[in-house]
Amino acid sequence: MSHIVTVQDAVTAFADFMEPTAAELDAIEREMPVILADVDLLDAQIVTLDRVPTELDARRLRRARRRALAAQVALVNRAAGTSLPGGAA
Repeated sequence: MSHIVTVQDAVTAFADFMEPTAAELDAIEREMPVILADVDLLDAQIVTLDRVPTELDARRLRRARRRALAAQVALVNRAAGTSLPGGAA
């Protein structure tokens, strides 16, 4: 009979010293609108996995894609700043 033994590294992989830093938590908070929009898009895609999408499903997918894209664009614009160098708009 062989014994099953846990590996110490696997047990302590999420020890207290492995917590996310404040900067990492701030980055997650900034990206939260993108994450939530992507979750909505995945929900819309999951609904249509086992059937032919109806017109309502197609509309829901289009809206979810637009929201996800808009959230990503907003995140990039916030990261880059609202003004471009050289006075371009």
